[in-house]
Amino acid sequence: MRDKASKNKKIIEKQVKILMKQENKILNKKENTYINNKIAPIYKKIEERIPDKIIIMFQKAFEKGFYGVFEKGTMIIEKSYNSENLRNEYDINQYILSKDISNKNFKKIDKQVQKSNLINKSISTAEGAFLGILGIGMPDIPVFIGMILKTIYEICLHYGFEYKSEEEKIFILNIINTVVTKGKEKAKYSEETDKIGYNIDTCNGNKIDFNEMIKLTSENLSQSMIGSKVIQGIAIIGAYGGIDNYKLIRDVSKIASIKYKKRFLKKYKDKY
Repeated sequence: MRDKASKNKKIIEKQVKILMKQENKILNKKENTYINNKIAPIYKKIEERIPDKIIIMFQKAFEKGFYGVFEKGTMIIEKSYNSENLRNEYDINQYILSKDISNKNFKKIDKQVQKSNLINKSISTAEGAFLGILGIGMPDIPVFIGMILKTIYEICLHYGFEYKSEEEKIFILNIINTVVTKGKEKAKYSEETDKIGYNIDTCNGNKIDFNEMIKLTSENLSQSMIGSKVIQGIAIIGAYGGIDNYKLIRDVSKIASIKYKKRFLKKYKDKY
């Protein structure tokens, strides 16, 4: 019995180490040289020419989008996947792990998450490119926020968590902030996300204002995306906006997978 507990502990510790290595790689990733030298200067020139009133308008559009999707859009998002099936899938995985904690079984769960992530990235790219060809930039913001949240919601359910409480929404918003910021800011939001998750799971509570978090996330997200959204607002050329949609959904899925799996593994770690 003791040997089995020791074996399980080692497997969980190995999973945690793999996860931390993945996270550190993302947080310390250097920008692509070509993007820094060729693409970034173009975006910078575009952003410098954007009037302040347009920047504020984008921030407000993202803010309004978050409120709208959180309040009314979640039910619509849930129609795009079977939440009950995902919960049942989690229960089955829990049962399998209760019988056999192994790297193989943890990997099986990861593959299920990656499969849904791939679908979401594809949809987001197509949505961004299609609206870009039509010359639509800002009107797709609620749709884009919906895709971000859909990606996170599915990952959340895969690892046995829910997403409708205010605290969990704050956790989700911090995941997004981790994705769209850089350097020290990125590390700060990543650490804050972990603290929020820990406090939720240990019932310690989080003294964070939900409305302020929506405002802050809207500012960070709009600042990160404004260049591509303006480009997306230019017919035909705007198809390139789909690339940025893909990248952001890809990065959201990576960070969300890590953050939820951390919480998931902690449940097992605490047993041994």
